[in-house]
Amino acid sequence: MAVSIYAQTTRYFLYVTNTVDDGVSAYVMNPSTGALTSVSGSPFSVSGPNGIGVDPTGKFLYVTNGAYKSVSAYAINPSSGNLTAVSGSPFPSGTNPTMIAVHPKGKFLYVENNYSAKVSAYTIKPTTGALSAITGSPFPAGGPYPEGVVVDPRGKFLYVTNYGGSNVFAYSISSSSGSLSAISGSPFKAGSGPYFIAVDPTGKFLYVANQVSALTGIGTPTVSAFVINPRTGALSEVNGSPFAAGKAPHGVVVDPTGKFLYVANNGSANISAYGINPSTGALSTVSGSPFPAGKGPDSIAVDPTGKFLYVTNQSGNSISAYKINASTGVLSAVIGSPFAAGSGLLGIAIAAVTGS
Repeated sequence: MAVSIYAQTTRYFLYVTNTVDDGVSAYVMNPSTGALTSVSGSPFSVSGPNGIGVDPTGKFLYVTNGAYKSVSAYAINPSSGNLTAVSGSPFPSGTNPTMIAVHPKGKFLYVENNYSAKVSAYTIKPTTGALSAITGSPFPAGGPYPEGVVVDPRGKFLYVTNYGGSNVFAYSISSSSGSLSAISGSPFKAGSGPYFIAVDPTGKFLYVANQVSALTGIGTPTVSAFVINPRTGALSEVNGSPFAAGKAPHGVVVDPTGKFLYVANNGSANISAYGINPSTGALSTVSGSPFPAGKGPDSIAVDPTGKFLYVTNQSGNSISAYKINASTGVLSAVIGSPFAAGSGLLGIAIAAVTGS
């Protein structure tokens, strides 16, 4: 009997929001070199884009429309990376929606609304990518001025940084409905002006980039590190935290192995790299850190294979790309980097799409 074998291929697409140009730039990522090539038709027109997120299957992409109080949804073409608007898009949100977090099972989507200090929560229709508001949404985020949002890898907890309150608000997520409930002890104290936020792949540790609040001007740019209670989601600060960072740290990401943490220092045009102690979550500086970036590095992402790191240069209209040394965490520039993009770069997301 003849047996048909179909090779499965994984394609990687990278997307960034151009806040000044009202668009999303899309790229095909070379899985061997990390180089970026523009997707045909890119950039795609989007009104007031801010944050960006991709569902775990790489089928759908979501963009917050800051001034328009909405979230745009797109289907990703698995072959080309092209974007097509989902029926019903854009979907209503709160005031000045910015960053996005997608549930690791692809069931729910969360958006922090910067001006109204709330979190809008949605269910994602698996067949179309359409959004429906979850009962009780939007949920209070403490505030003022929530900035970053993340869901832990198990999908049990959601965390929001409050830039104006210098804290992290924590929620438990209902596995059935996606609704949010405040965790006891929340909000948890962070550094001055906490910005973006990341959780390591094991769900043990949480990291916050503290920019220093423009509201007070008091404080030092640092990275706060926390241990996550696996049962309750409560946060306790790692011994030695906060750790020193560059000027105005914004983006923060942990690589898929959980060995390294990277921070985009918006004010000093470089990337701080740290090794993560797997037992305690404490950070140690990687040799050669910080590594040079473009002007105004903001959001940061590592591809799912852990080989490459990408940073949006907010004022430089480009994307810096790096190869990650798997043993040391050292960054080296990808050939051709930086890659041209639109104006006012902010959000970044990578879609991994597997198919024949």
